[in-house]
Parts: sequence; C-alpha cells; structure tokens
Amino acid sequence: MTNLLDAPLLSLNAIEETVNIFKKSQTNIQISGVSDNGLAHIISVLGDSFKNKVIVTFSEQKAMELYDSLRLFVPDIVYFPPKDFIFYNADISGKTMVTNRIKTIEAILTGSATIVTTGSSLMDKLIPMEEISNNILTIDMTSIIEPAAISSKLTALGFERSDQVESHGQFSIRGSIIDIFPLTSEVPYRIDLFDDEVDSIKTFDVDSQRTIENVESVTIFPASEYILSPKQISAGMERIKKELAAYVKKLRATFKTEEAHRIETLTNDFLEQLSISPSFVTLDSYISFFYEETSSLFDYLPKDTIYMLDETNHICEHINAVFDEFKDSMISRLEKGYLLPSQTNTLTMPTEVFARLANAKCVHFTTLLQKLKYFEVSSSYSISMRNITSYNRSMDILIKDLTRFKKNGYKVVILSGSKTRGMRFSDSLQNDYQLSCHYTEDYSHTLAASEIVISYGNIKGGYEFPSLKYVIISETDIFGTGAAKKKKKKSTYNGEHISSFSDLSIGDYVVHENHGLGIYRGIEKMVVDKTEKDYIKIEYASNGNLYIPASSLDMIQKYASADSHRPKLNKLGSKEWDNTKSRVKSHVKDIAADLVKLYAKRQAKAGFVFSPDTIWQKEFEELFPYEETSDQLAAIEDTKKDMESPKIMDRLICGDVGYGKTEVAIRAAFKAVQDGKQVVLLAPTTILAGQHYNNFVERMKDFPVTIALLSRFRTPAQQKKTLADLKAGYVDIVIGTHRVLSKDISFKNLGLLIIDEEQRFGVAHKEKLKTLRENVDVLSLSATPIPRTLHMSLVGIRDMSVLEEPPIDRLPIQTFVMEYNLEMVREAINRELARGGQVYYVYNRVNNIEEIANALKSVLPDVNIEYAHGQMSERKLEQIMYDFINGDIDVLVSTTIIETGLDISNVNTMIIHDADKLGLSQLYQLRGRIGRSNRTAYAFLMYKRDKVLKEVAEKRLMAIKEFTDLGSGFKIAMRDLEIRGAGNVLGAEQSGHMEAVGYDLYCKMLNEAVLVEKGEIKEKDDFETTVDLLVDAFIPSTYIKNELQKLTIYKRIAGIESYEEYEDMEDELLDRFGDIPKPVINLLNIALMKAFGHKVYISELSGNKSKIDLILYNKAPFKVDQIPTLVSKYLNILKFVPGATPKLIYTPDHPFKDTNEMLKALSELFVNMGGIIDNS
Repeated sequence: MTNLLDAPLLSLNAIEETVNIFKKSQTNIQISGVSDNGLAHIISVLGDSFKNKVIVTFSEQKAMELYDSLRLFVPDIVYFPPKDFIFYNADISGKTMVTNRIKTIEAILTGSATIVTTGSSLMDKLIPMEEISNNILTIDMTSIIEPAAISSKLTALGFERSDQVESHGQFSIRGSIIDIFPLTSEVPYRIDLFDDEVDSIKTFDVDSQRTIENVESVTIFPASEYILSPKQISAGMERIKKELAAYVKKLRATFKTEEAHRIETLTNDFLEQLSISPSFVTLDSYISFFYEETSSLFDYLPKDTIYMLDETNHICEHINAVFDEFKDSMISRLEKGYLLPSQTNTLTMPTEVFARLANAKCVHFTTLLQKLKYFEVSSSYSISMRNITSYNRSMDILIKDLTRFKKNGYKVVILSGSKTRGMRFSDSLQNDYQLSCHYTEDYSHTLAASEIVISYGNIKGGYEFPSLKYVIISETDIFGTGAAKKKKKKSTYNGEHISSFSDLSIGDYVVHENHGLGIYRGIEKMVVDKTEKDYIKIEYASNGNLYIPASSLDMIQKYASADSHRPKLNKLGSKEWDNTKSRVKSHVKDIAADLVKLYAKRQAKAGFVFSPDTIWQKEFEELFPYEETSDQLAAIEDTKKDMESPKIMDRLICGDVGYGKTEVAIRAAFKAVQDGKQVVLLAPTTILAGQHYNNFVERMKDFPVTIALLSRFRTPAQQKKTLADLKAGYVDIVIGTHRVLSKDISFKNLGLLIIDEEQRFGVAHKEKLKTLRENVDVLSLSATPIPRTLHMSLVGIRDMSVLEEPPIDRLPIQTFVMEYNLEMVREAINRELARGGQVYYVYNRVNNIEEIANALKSVLPDVNIEYAHGQMSERKLEQIMYDFINGDIDVLVSTTIIETGLDISNVNTMIIHDADKLGLSQLYQLRGRIGRSNRTAYAFLMYKRDKVLKEVAEKRLMAIKEFTDLGSGFKIAMRDLEIRGAGNVLGAEQSGHMEAVGYDLYCKMLNEAVLVEKGEIKEKDDFETTVDLLVDAFIPSTYIKNELQKLTIYKRIAGIESYEEYEDMEDELLDRFGDIPKPVINLLNIALMKAFGHKVYISELSGNKSKIDLILYNKAPFKVDQIPTLVSKYLNILKFVPGATPKLIYTPDHPFKDTNEMLKALSELFVNMGGIIDNS
C-alpha cells in the first residue's frame, strides 16, 4: 500500500530518526502521542525498514485487534499466541495454537517476519530452533521416498496417520499414494509414487478428496512444537523417574502419603502414555526433562530484529501478573502432589525478558510521555496525531469537515470495508454533495494536497496528522461500528454432507429396501464357481443371515432415527417388512398430497404486496456488523421476494443457533414496518423473547421504530399500555411468548408474523396461530438444522431457506480434555471471572446437582453460583436464567438444558463434567454455546479416570480427540441433529413412520411421492435388478485397505446410473487410490449394466462370457407384438423364452473377452429394448 497510505508519513521526524538510530545501534527509543486507531499504521511504516519485527502488547484481545488492523498494511503478518500454562496437563487441546506458532516459525525461517504477540509469550520456553529447522521436509519431483520411512518420520513430527485426510496435521498412505495436510498450508497435498520416485505432487480438496492442480514441490513443517528422537525420549524418561523417586521419598518423609501417591500415579500414567504414543502426549510442562538447553522467541529471531511495544508499562504489569499467577498455581499444585519440582520451571523469569528487550532495538509506544519502569531510553519523540471523532451517521458534519480539509490543503483518504460500498459512497459525495473525489484501488497512487480519495480497506477507526495535513477516515467513523464488516471466511466443514457409510461399523443397524431391518456383520469374500466377490453379511431375526453382493449396496442404508433405542429386527421371508413399507408408503403419499394441496392453496390466495427496498432499508442492512454468509444473503433475498409478491409468504428458515436466522427476521420486520405494517415475533420462552427484544432494539436503535415486549417480566401496567398502543398502531413490533396469542390483543394493521421454534408450541397455541396467520405473511425460524435430503424433497412445496454455512468462531474455542480435578476447575473459573466473564458448568444428573454446586461453593466462597435443571418449576428456572443473562450469577451449574437456544456472549468458559458420558451431538451443541464474542473461549471436557479408561491410554485419547477437532464426530453430530430437525419439520406423526423404516429410506420414499404427486415422474415399479456374472468383481484389500472407505466406494459404485457418473468414478478411483485393478473395472461395468438393465425392466442379469440370461420383470409394459422384431435384429444371438417369468437369452458369436466388451454389447441391446416399451 506504500504510496497511497504511507507516503505522507515518511516525512515524520520520529520515524526517520528512529530508523537512522537503529541502523547504528541496539537501543531503546520512546515514541509518545500515537493514537490508538493509528498505531498499526505507524508500526507498519516504521517496520518497513526492517526485515523482522515483533509487535508486543498486553492482552490477547489487544493482540488480535492489532493483528486485524495491521493486516491492511502487512498482509503476511503472523500471530504468535501465548501458551496456556495453567492447563498444561490437559490430555489434548485444539490445534489452533500450535498451527499459529508453527506459522510464526515458518515466517522467521523465510527471513522476513512480522509477528504480533503478547508479553507473556516472551516468557515461553521453546525447543532450540535447529531441532525444528533440521526436521523440515521438502518433497519435490526428484525426491526418493520409501513409504514406511516417511510414515515413521511424519509420526515423529507430530502428524497423525488416518485412513483419509480430513484436517490439518493428518497424513495417509494408500499403496503408492501419500496424502499430507501440513499445518501451515491452506490445502492438503497428494504425492503419487512410481516405485520410490515421485511421479506427481498435486493439491486436493478435503470434501471431495479429488485433486486440484499440479505443484512442483511441497514443504512440510512439523505438526508439533516438540520433536523427540527415541534417544531423547528414553533419556527424558530416566530423568523423570529419577526426580519422581526423590520427590516421593521427600513427601513420604513429611508424612504426605496422599500427595506422594497422587504424583506417583500421575507421573506413571504420563510415562505409560509417552511410551505408547509420544505424539499424543502434552509435553509442555516436561520440557526441561527432554531438552537440556531451551530457547525463547528472542533466540529464534536475528539480532537486528526490531521490537515495538504497545504501552510498555502495561506490558510489564501483564508479564508480572501472568508470572505471579503461574507461580501461585505451581506452588499450590506442587504441595498437593500434582507436579514434580522441575515442572514448575516452565517460564522464563520476567526480569530476564525485560533485560533481553533492554538490549535489543526496541520502540516503546506510549499514549503520554511517561517514565518506563524497567527501561532506559536513549531518545524520545512525540507524534502529533488524534483519533477522528465519530460522525454518528451525520452526513452534514462529515461534508463540513471534508470541505474544510479540502480548503486547507489536506490529503484525505476514506477507507471502505467493501469495494461496492466504497464506489457507491464516492458517487454519493460527487452527485449528492458536489464534492470532488474519486474511488481508487491503485495503491501506488500518490496523494496531492486537497485531494479526497475513497479506497478499499478495513481499519478500526480514523485518525488525523495535523502537522502533515493528512487524514484517514474509516467507514466506522461515518456510520458507526456496524459498517466496517468483519469478513467471515468460509469454514472447512459445510454442515453434514456425510456419505451414509462413513460411520458404519460392525453391529450397526441397517435397512435393506426389500428385506427390512437387520444388523451389519461386515464384508465377507466368497468364491462361487471359481469367481471371487465381496458380499455384505446382514443378520436378521431368528438367526437369519443374508449375503448381498457388494454391487447391490445401493439397496442398503444405515438405520438412523432420532432416538437411540434398539429397533426390532425383521424376519427374513416374512410379510412383516412389506406391510410396514406399504403402510409408510401410503402415509407418505398422504403427506405429499397434503403438502402439494396446501402449497397450491397458499399460492392462490392474495396477500399484501410490500414495496421494494428503500434507501432506509439499504442503510439499515449496511449496519450489520458482519459479512453475511452466502446462505444468509440467499435467505434474505428469498424472504424479500416472497414479501414483494402477491402470494402470502410462509417461509421456514432453518439453521443452528448463531447461524444468522435472527438477522433475516430483523430485516423482514424492518421492511414490513416501513410499509406501515405491524410485526409480531412469537418466542417459546420468556428468556428467548427477552433476547430477541434486546437484539431488535440494539439493531434498530438508530431508526424510528417502536418495539415492545410482552412477557411475564413486564408489569401489568406496562402490559396494559403495550396492548393499548398496539391497538392504536403506536407499536410497530411486538415480541413475546404465547401471551401475544391472548384474546385481549388486537392489532391496527398486522402484516408479518415471525415464529421462533414453532415445534415447541402446544396444540392449543398452534390452533390460535392458525387464526392469526390467515392472511398474514409468516416467517418461521428453527434452530435444528434440517437434512439436505429432506430439504431437496420439500423444495417447491414448502418455501424453505437452509443456513448451512457455519458462523466462524470469532476466536477459535480452545478445547481441553482432561481428567477431573477440582483444583483445575477452580483456576478455570477464577480466570474467566477475572476477565469479567461468566461460566457454564454442565453436570447432567439432576439427583445430585445441588451437591456439585455446593462443592464448587466450598472452593470458591466469593463466587455467586446457582444451579438449574429441567425439573424445576418453569418460573424458578426462568428467574435463574434471567439473572444469569443479566450477569447477577457468575457460574451456572446446569444440566444440558442450556443446549437449546440461549446466546449469551459474556459466557466464554464451559466446564463439562463427565464429558465421556455425553453424545457427540450434545457436546457439539453445548460447545457452540460459548465463543460468541471476540474473546478466546475455553471448553474443558473432563472425565473421571477409571479402570476401563486406563487400560489403553492411546485408545481413550483417540476417542476423545474427536471432541476436540470435531472431525468425523462433527459430521455424526450434525446427522443426529438433522434427524431431530426432520421430525420437527414434518410433525410428530411422521416421526413414527420415520422410525419404522429408518430416516434415509423415509426421505427416499417421500421424495418419490412428492415428484409423483406433482406429476413430474410416474410412480415407480417396485422391483430390484440383480446382476450375477461369473467374473471377479470386488475391491481388493490391497487397493483400499480401510473397510469404511471400501464400503463407501462400493455404495457409490452401486449407485452409478450413467456413463458420466461411471467416468467420474473411474477418475476418482485413479486419483485417490492409483491404477484400477481388473476386479474393480469389472465392478464398475457391472454397475452400469445393472443401471441400464433396470431402465428396460430387467430384474435379473446372470451368466458368463459365453451366455447371458436376462430375466424380465413380469409386470413390464412391453409391446409384446414387437418382441419378434427385436429378436430378428440379433439373429442366432438373441432368443426370447416366454412364460410366468419371461426371459431373453443372449449368446454372442464368440465369448466376450472381458466385461468391457460385455458392457458395450448389452448397452446396445438395452437401447433397442427401449423401443419396445410402452411409455404411454
């Protein structure tokens, strides 16, 4: 950006002289007067003359703010987060911190780094830099790779081996293909080997697993901050054992037997885990045992690095406070037998940090000129600058200022957070206010005096340099905090697109479309008539077993239902399953017919036509403080279209809490109010109504909209006034619980009804709703996401918008998994309260929840702790929740009732007691209750150690790891939630039918019924096509080792229906697993024969290379008189055999060479057979 923004600052005396002094000596300089908004700009201009710079501040939040502000000036800036030393001994914590720290090391090694960090990070003890630089792998086209060697190397570097690479820090090896997802890379890489030489290196997509583009090389940094050789591990273990023996002896000598036993157990557990799986053990507090010499960030950086300190005295206080907290915590833990003495020595002393800074090139930024406690400065400078005062949307004052700036020869830059808004604003200044200015994205442009330029960029707020006659104004200064939108980048996971089998394991319930409910017992290879095939074994009631060729896997779905109770198995050969299926089928037909009729009826009725968006609407929408997700924009667009059309709107918006549903409702309400209509928002609970009320008031505070709340938390007098105002039309929007359905309420001009969580209202309330919604536009909101399959079925008969794009955690949630420890709980709660926050403590058993709350009160006597559970009276529960939302309660001990709906941005620590007893979907939803603000949130998943858990340390860690990184666990959780959502959308009665046949099959049946009802397809004949050819058709385990992956591929091959899908599958197999073996080619060909055969009513295709029998479906609509014509085309090759099960016999002139030839011949036959089918 150099010229446009930076050029005017280069003449600042303080910057020029500081650069000159640093060229000659290592010294400390103080610069005062820098405004908070302009600090990032000054830092970037000053830092331009130096290759490596470290910006240090006094809190994580301030570091993140500076990081965001600096990105405009230094795009490749990195953030070095501080370690959370108090929770060192968590089994696992999220990868985010390690990723950021490794990215910092990568930047340092490239020779040019701009690092933002906090003072406490400078105290961290790090491993020597050469340990990292010696362990960086670079793979290019000349590399020689031995798969076993690279596997052990990557494991030592902290990578985790998995069957399929889905997240950072994983790798997988399948034959000659190696997939790696380095921590520092945006995309994973696929290396294809020819023998031991690299044949190609490509990037690939995590979701589809398909390659994207070729690259020349890939550099792989370690995925862990600790890299230990076997030699270092054994030496470190010896040191630990030696210290443990001495410390236990010392404790026993002072009769501290309980403490001695505790430290012995903890340390031996650690040593056991270390010997099993070094990469999955948290080594932070043991660093001094494994590395004789440790380093710090200072040692990683070259001598000429410049350190820029933001408010030095604050930083020193912060460093001392962190060290004191650490020291107190360590002393207490050491006394109680939680630590070995050397584990307390994991931070550098503050005095040492101050000494290192005093001897470096160091700039101290202070608001006022003040004495620095630990530093002597050689020179002091002052910069004359000030923050811009907010214009609070007053264009008159802004225009007055801009005219004055122009007249006085100022250079003015206005930064807009969006390019289109910037251009629009530039046009507005020129056309509406006759002020000459222009929009540019040419950052090399040099500003002239009296020039006003609008450009693209995000800064916190504007600032002015009176002595330079230079001013930068941000959108935030003009329009308020909402304007500078924070860009949400799209996350890796987009909700669920789970393939039905990615989580199928032996013992799971499955549904076969023709045979019903059974238990999956695995894949078995069988040799029949000298040909090998894979069969899926399914066990039914009364010990019946069914073996299904893997090529028919498209007939099977995993059984999934909202409740996890055990379903009843069907009996092979009985009529029971057919009866169930036909019962569900007729119900599905009814629901499809009802839905289609209802839709047609709604389309026919005329509603109010709202006007197109006004200028106010646009202004109001610009004030939304985040960049909308694409799903949100689509939902808003569809809602507005519905409102502007003559039909009555009835739209459902689905998406989890925090996905942005409320904003869609707020914009619709605002639109309705502008046309003089009143709006009702109906919420299921008083608490939610209160939250909606606060949101609406906050968003509409700058506009003349009157909003009222009707709930138990309003006095009778307030309620009476609201009712009178509603009738008179003085209230535009009323928000409330079912109180708004009472008979005493009447509206002057109701135009929009918004219903939140409709499924939570009772039957009586729903009846009242029906009368209220007769001719009014309705927008319903639902917090349970609904499945894509169901959404697709209902498109066109139910107006729905699905918000699948997740909100980005403003700062990622730090998740720790650890053994339950009251001391740890106390420290976690104290830390959250110290920063003014609140805590959720989840304990899911009602019978002794009070005891847990009392236990917490005993260790935290000064903290206000309350408990809540679903068996309390509704009033008491609401009062507690209300107090918690208002900040009167510090810690809420509660059952999982908090998983629904509440959104409290001040709660950023959650402790989950017995986390291993909760399901993944519960953990996922609970974890989503925190991390909704710009603070780092902490989730502590705690379990009690018992014999079962202790048996295999590695297994336990692997299982719990799912909670932390939300890998496939995330997808399964989404799946559970969606099934619940499907039940909500279709109603309680349909949930029963969904239980009967399983969720996937139900969706398939519903989809078909809807299409038939709409006349888009004819009702399908219920027959299955089976293929039994004497050829080897299976996936060899040498080709795909992992059974789940194999199942998924089998299922996808079985679902092939066209040449395009066939070729796509072929490309994917080649791409992901290498050259396709012959049995797999046979499998692909069989799948296509089956698909083509089904279209021409063939129910069975069997035989060998010399003769093929094609059994016809006995109800097939063939033109019987044209069969002889078909046979005559294939003289001596095709023969028709009539009867109860008619069939065609195909005998080629010479035996087929392979299945490719067979496919070609049969495809041609099937095309000709299409001509004799009666389609009328």
